[in-house]
Amino acid sequence: MTELECWGCEDEKKRPNISLTKEEIAIARKRLGREPNDIEWAMLDVMWSEHCSYKSSRKWLKLFPIDGKNVLLPVGDDCGIVKFDDKWGIAIGMESHNHPSAIEPVAGAATGIGGIVRDIISKGAKPIACLDPLRLGDIRSDERSRYLFENIVKGIADYGNCIGVPTIGGETEFDKSFDRNPLVNVVCIGLVDKDRIIKGAAPVAGDTMILAGSKTGRDGIHGVTFASEELAAGAEETSRPAVQIEDPFSEKLLIDSFGEIFETDAVRGCKDLGGGGFTCATSEIAHKGGKGAMIEMDKIHLRELDMEPWEIVLSETQERMMLVIKKGREAEVEKILDKWGVPHARIGIITDEARYIIKHKGKVIVDMPTEMLGDSPVFERKWEPMPKKAVIKPQINDLKKHLNELLADVNIASKSWVYQQYDNEVQARSVTKPGQDGSITRITDKEGVVLGIGCNSHQCAIDPYEGAKGALVEAVRNTVVMGGEPLAVVDCLNFGNPEKPKAFWQFKSAVEGLAEACKHFEIPIVSGNVSFYNESDGKPIDPSPVVVVMGKVKLDRTLSMGFKEEGDEIILLGETKPELGACPKVSLEQERKNCWLMEKLAETQSVSAAHDLSKGGLAVGLALMAFRGQTGFEVSISKMSEQIDDSEKLFSESHGRFVVVTKYAKGVLDMAEKYGVKAQVIGKTGGDKLEYGPFSVSVKDAKKLWENGLEEMIV
Repeated sequence: MTELECWGCEDEKKRPNISLTKEEIAIARKRLGREPNDIEWAMLDVMWSEHCSYKSSRKWLKLFPIDGKNVLLPVGDDCGIVKFDDKWGIAIGMESHNHPSAIEPVAGAATGIGGIVRDIISKGAKPIACLDPLRLGDIRSDERSRYLFENIVKGIADYGNCIGVPTIGGETEFDKSFDRNPLVNVVCIGLVDKDRIIKGAAPVAGDTMILAGSKTGRDGIHGVTFASEELAAGAEETSRPAVQIEDPFSEKLLIDSFGEIFETDAVRGCKDLGGGGFTCATSEIAHKGGKGAMIEMDKIHLRELDMEPWEIVLSETQERMMLVIKKGREAEVEKILDKWGVPHARIGIITDEARYIIKHKGKVIVDMPTEMLGDSPVFERKWEPMPKKAVIKPQINDLKKHLNELLADVNIASKSWVYQQYDNEVQARSVTKPGQDGSITRITDKEGVVLGIGCNSHQCAIDPYEGAKGALVEAVRNTVVMGGEPLAVVDCLNFGNPEKPKAFWQFKSAVEGLAEACKHFEIPIVSGNVSFYNESDGKPIDPSPVVVVMGKVKLDRTLSMGFKEEGDEIILLGETKPELGACPKVSLEQERKNCWLMEKLAETQSVSAAHDLSKGGLAVGLALMAFRGQTGFEVSISKMSEQIDDSEKLFSESHGRFVVVTKYAKGVLDMAEKYGVKAQVIGKTGGDKLEYGPFSVSVKDAKKLWENGLEEMIV
């Protein structure tokens, strides 16, 4: 390393700030055998950040099941890929963009969508649909939370609509714990020829590294280190430079040009430049291929010509991709990029020696083992159980009044204000409209993909272990109730500061619960994300392990929740327990039986409508089915066999329950008995009222409350 330039800025103001701990600094010096220079420190700071390295969570994530007969690309790449049929694979990924969205909600949410879409593109897949599970603050009383909510939705809508990828579903949960720290989790799926999957690795020396996309600027510098620390007071101003700037039109050019490039068979590997920017993409792709890289920094196309080298390698300018092209095929790829007007440059080559080297103005300014960037230290975090929260059963003296309050509550009220801003029909693949239990996208003429979401942050705060299990089984129910067969899971684990023992206990407990549930259902986790440091002014969010289950569905057997005809019998599947106000317990064995039954009912077309019960319990679930079907019902909760009070029967949120509607009640009851599932006829569809037995309300009045609940908070 005699030619290494011990590079550093003479001007202290232009030198990079690093957030490495004293322990990490000592490890870096020992591994390298010398003092890293400024740019090397900056790169290590990024690659050893929590966001890039998973240094606190990596040990616990090993509990997850990741293998399965349909897994084509497992955990470890930019996204996972699952076999759909003999020709197609489905790429699926999930990411968070929480901190940026708290500072600049439009740009933060938009670049979150852009990043997850590029993760899908990088595997050779065409992005075909997005979901947006959101957690926002209490918009009923907090003006800042309303501002964040409205602009986060705007960012998602503006970006997704511009690039032509439909946002087909999602969920929105509101709670004061998210007032200053909203959670913007985004999911994307893509369609890929299963025999032409591109991996994020460069295994062949001599291949050329081509940087394609927007010119590199100063936006997003320190983005991943910003995401790996708590939000402090005044962060809206001080952290703004760490937020990336969106350019959806450049993203659309990447989608179209890369689709053509992948047809050439000239690409050996590909990665998105997202968190960690140039440093992360180039070092990871070399490290995962077991190789090194020789990079010419002067070849990188820049937006600002006076950028310092450390700024260039740390920049998180969006709409950029790293291609590794087979030697001799470069001109073929460059011709396509030129055709689409995508800026590009040959910035380096893959080398046999496992070292990461950068040259600048003819001098070596970085020379490190590739492994040093790609394999950070792992830390054993201390954990301490949280004191158990007292569970107080709400006193419901007026059942009708309580139902009306629930229907108008922002967590249950219609989210049409949100999804009407999204183009959910572009590409003409969407089978369902937003607002159902799950979202279905057409893949072939006969089959499609269904996506179901699960997470109740309030319940996870009461019991993170049971809450995480509940998130998984809810997502499974939301998949099977649409007629789907679960294939795979992706997750986004949103928690507080892992350096605080109680916060880390919440994470550990949730991982254990989620792992147990996935193993029981034999569904592999193929991709995911951990988002720590979701705290503002020292106050953590409610723990939120957001889970998405992807299933396969035959399009002639799909189900929806709306009542279809009057006079059909309404059957409640599953047991209602006295769990009002609590975090419901999950019986994995019973849950699986109930889901098997639901799959069978869809397969045999024994029911005309079905709905999973979750928020608001049976009372709200029945109301939503009536609203969708434009007709009422008459049920009698006195017919329910459970020996619990009426408030529990109506509003308990016990897991494992479905409401199904059928003309063949006896057949459904017989099938339920065969599968070991409790089933009881509780009423019939029809009329213009929601009739529960102890009280009734008109469909028109109840629906008006439900439709206006959220919009009144915004206006």
